[in-house]
Amino acid sequence: MTGKTVLIVDDEAAIREMIAVALEMADYDYLEAADAREAHALIVDKQPDLILLDWMLPGTSGVELARRLKKDETTADIPIIMLTAKVEEDNKIRGLEVGADDYITKPFSPRELVARLKAVLRRTTPPGVDSPIEVEGLTLDPIGHRVFTGSGEVSIGPTEYRLLQFFMTHQERVYTRSQLLDQVWGGNVYVEERTVDVHIRRLRKALGEQYDHLIQTVRGAGYRFSTKVA
Repeated sequence: MTGKTVLIVDDEAAIREMIAVALEMADYDYLEAADAREAHALIVDKQPDLILLDWMLPGTSGVELARRLKKDETTADIPIIMLTAKVEEDNKIRGLEVGADDYITKPFSPRELVARLKAVLRRTTPPGVDSPIEVEGLTLDPIGHRVFTGSGEVSIGPTEYRLLQFFMTHQERVYTRSQLLDQVWGGNVYVEERTVDVHIRRLRKALGEQYDHLIQTVRGAGYRFSTKVA
């Protein structure tokens, strides 16, 4: 498996099935939703790596959902490929204007879909997710789930690892405790916000004096990962 999960959002079961088979053959995990509401719940809970989103959906349209996802900080970075039977130029432009990363017109071949999907994932996957990321000698290796400094491997718990990975791939931005819970623990996990503080303390301790300054407390706001002096 690629380790990547794709959410298929289409109200036609036959199309979802055709896409699911293509994704399975290409070693992708997949989730399915028939409308925007179901899709939004899955996106918050499961944080898929990419969304294949049909333009025409019952109730809230695909374009509306895309606009909503791109406005929300917790989902803005998830790449979206719009699927549509519409071929008019202005619709393509509208789809891209709301933040879609690519656009495929039905009918399409499964091979074309998988090729476009791979291209979008390559373009939108930051270092630290598929490839190692390094900051001032602190290196996170996502394939081996390991963290290194100049003096060797850092002993780090799974939650602290996920926190560090999130911080290193989202540098210089302040995140509230509740945003960190959504991003690191998942939207449907019921954990006290103060739990974040406990894991931040553990992460700083694991990183040691040389690197603990990178995890900065922003009073009244939350936390950020920054190489700049607070």
